[in-house]
Amino acid sequence: MTERGPARHHNEAEVILLPAVEPLPLPPASLGDDAEPRPSFEQAYEAHFDFVWRYARRLGVTPAHLDDVVQEIFVVVYRRLADFEGRSSFRTWLFGIVLNVVRAHRRTMVGAHGAFAGRTDPESVADASAGPHERAARAEAVRVVDALLEALDDEKREVFVLAELEQIGAPEIADSLGVPLNTVYSRLRLARQQFAAAAARHRARDEWRTR
Repeated sequence: MTERGPARHHNEAEVILLPAVEPLPLPPASLGDDAEPRPSFEQAYEAHFDFVWRYARRLGVTPAHLDDVVQEIFVVVYRRLADFEGRSSFRTWLFGIVLNVVRAHRRTMVGAHGAFAGRTDPESVADASAGPHERAARAEAVRVVDALLEALDDEKREVFVLAELEQIGAPEIADSLGVPLNTVYSRLRLARQQFAAAAARHRARDEWRTR
């Protein structure tokens, strides 16, 4: 299921409000023969905004907090861009920042409310160019996927979202999470089983209701 982030004209100015500091001095762009070139902040923002927004949402950040979390992610990218040395792909490096910021957000929310509610507002991911029936079907699909993802714990959800929804390879996931490759495969196997079981229960409830 392909999802698009919010329309850029809708909230781009709100999402990225950088601190009033001088731009960071960057080392030379050539970081080694095999290193991936470091993008400028503007290039990183333009190329990866949709992924960051979508990934944070799929990890359970609520609509009320999504813009703030995405803004915080890009502030961290801005401050740490000089640290990127090209030893991994920029996308892998970015995964780590997204995960760290979202995890910190979870801890804050749990501490404040005793639970982390991650249900997405389906209207926040609706395609305004679609017709009413298509928007309704899309909103229902988002509701179902969110409900199924809530059956997974954080570690399995992170791996499942990257592998199944973002189509990221297991070696890159292992690199971004800083865990052994076998751990990724184990978490993904269990996540798939739990997701499939939750989907089966959802279908059974729907069939019972339509009888």
